[in-house]
Formats: sequence, structure tokens, C-alpha cells
Amino acid sequence: MLGVAAADAFYILLAISGIASFIDRKRVKYIFKIMGAIIVAIFGLQTVLGVFERGVIPSINLLNGINSENTFLEGLVLTASNPLAILFWVGIFSSKIVEEKLTRKDVYLFGLGSVISTLFFLTIVAAIGSVTGYFFPIEIISMLNLVVGVILIWFALKMIIKRIDRTGL
Repeated sequence: MLGVAAADAFYILLAISGIASFIDRKRVKYIFKIMGAIIVAIFGLQTVLGVFERGVIPSINLLNGINSENTFLEGLVLTASNPLAILFWVGIFSSKIVEEKLTRKDVYLFGLGSVISTLFFLTIVAAIGSVTGYFFPIEIISMLNLVVGVILIWFALKMIIKRIDRTGL
């Protein structure tokens, strides 16, 4: 949770610092969205293959040297490597600043609140996940992981198809 929140905090600071002017360029946004869709698909495929005790992420060395005992780095790398995260935060802050005419102090407070809410909700999700592990047999958890992986792959494919339809490629 702290790794994810740290990556989000970094992206929030980038959004506040004005990177939106660079990312709002049509071509840059297109590249970020396609890369994000590919990363989501890889994570979905990793989740599906994980059910069968296989994987794709270590073979592309995204998490080289990071093991399950170092979850902070794993969360940090997974979140930081997804370009959709920066697009999300830039979009949130750009619209918030324009719509509500936030002052610099308000923007930083909103950013702090965003990081705190990320920590809060991830804590709840982790707590629910750890409790359900005691009640559900491993087969049910594997089935749920399979469903989540398939949904991630479907979502990524939908994003890519949407991009292709808009650009005519």
C-alpha cells in the first residue's frame, strides 16, 4: 500500500508541477494510453497465468530482483510502471483546478487528501482480502483471480480497440 501511495504521490506532484501541459499533447497522450493498455494486459495475463502457477512478468524483468517479501518495492514498481496512473492524476488535477479555480494551497491539500484516501482504501481492501483468505478455499480465490485477470485483459483490449477505431490504424 505504501509503495502504491508513494508512486501516486510522485505522480500527483508531477501533475501539480505542470506536467499536464506536456501530457495533454495528443500524440503523447495516445502513446501513454496505448502503453497503459499494454501494461494492464500484461498484468491481467500475469494474474491469469498465476492461477496455473505460471507467469510472464519475471520473463520481461519488470520485477527483476523483487520478491514477494519486498511488497513495498513491488507496489511501487507496478504503480510507477503504469502510464495510466500519470494520465489519471493529471486528468483529475487539471479538471479540478479549472472547474473549481483552486489556489496553490488548495491543490496541495487536495493532493494530500488523494494520497491519504489511497492509503485508506487500500488498507480496507487489504484487510478484506486477508480476512476472505480464511473463509474461502484456495479454489475459490484462484477462480476469482482468474476472473480478475480476464477482466483486466478484456479492459486492455477494449482500450486498444477504442484507440485503433479513433485513429483509423
